[in-house]
Amino acid sequence: MTQHQASFFIRVLTLAVIVLNVSGNYFLDLGMRSVGQIISWSPLDYLKVFANLWVILGVLLLLGWIICQLSLFSWADLTYVLPVTSTSYILLTILGAFGLNEHVSASRWAGVSLIVLGVTVVGRTRPSTSPEDHEELP
Repeated sequence: MTQHQASFFIRVLTLAVIVLNVSGNYFLDLGMRSVGQIISWSPLDYLKVFANLWVILGVLLLLGWIICQLSLFSWADLTYVLPVTSTSYILLTILGAFGLNEHVSASRWAGVSLIVLGVTVVGRTRPSTSPEDHEELP
């Protein structure tokens, strides 16, 4: 596989990881909002949550997320993967604020802005730091 093909594959996997993480967590939240609060020491009370369609969908999407994440780790460095896929935190904050009508404080927005800056900086580096790679992308 050429360097260009590998780079394209890594970007596709990165996008899949982000989309599956955001959608899986969103559906888990929808499911838990419909189930209501659970305050119990009994594992059975938590297992009952899996009867909710939104929770099941969220879990399946997060299963896809972990499979793609594992594959991405096999292609790229941890120090690239985690910062770049933290884009999901940005998207989840926006989705929570506008899709779920959650209040997001100014300090949370400031934190999200820092994540945006970090993702931008890390996204300009190569995903793998094997000896033949250069550090910065052209």
